[in-house]
Amino acid sequence: MNPPELKTNDWRLKLGAVLFGLSILLPLAGVPLVALFDFSTSVTATFTGTLLVSAEVMGLAAVAVMGKSGYALIKKKVLGFIKQYGPPDKVSRMRYHIGLVMFGMPIAFGWVSIYTARWIPGFGDKPFFYALVGDLLLLSSLFVLGGDFWDKVRSLFIHDAEVCFAKE
Repeated sequence: MNPPELKTNDWRLKLGAVLFGLSILLPLAGVPLVALFDFSTSVTATFTGTLLVSAEVMGLAAVAVMGKSGYALIKKKVLGFIKQYGPPDKVSRMRYHIGLVMFGMPIAFGWVSIYTARWIPGFGDKPFFYALVGDLLLLSSLFVLGGDFWDKVRSLFIHDAEVCFAKE
């Protein structure tokens, strides 16, 4: 069953684009802003980690709100140059596992970094670098995981969605 087509004035597309933009801007603007204040290292690390985790959650929410059809519309209208390099619907098992690792690493790092900031080299001095790398890794994982992953994430937010396992 194909997802419904989204129009450019659809509220899901607009909300998804805003959430996705905020998930990128939050660490880009928030981390340097926190660094400007003369907070202790632990307070700075806590704020920075919270910003990173919030950004990742907003990115996931954007994917869930827009769904596969929203991604396809954005790819077609805004990012036309990526069209030929976009994710296929089906990917190999190895590619899917690599994508899952790429997807989970920034999220896990965002959670763990709050508690382990003092042991992460350079994290207290340059948290922006870690935020940028995490966001790029999460974004690229969505391309590695393929188009069907968007539907899986979106189904988490649909009450009546049901699991149908393929026979192997």
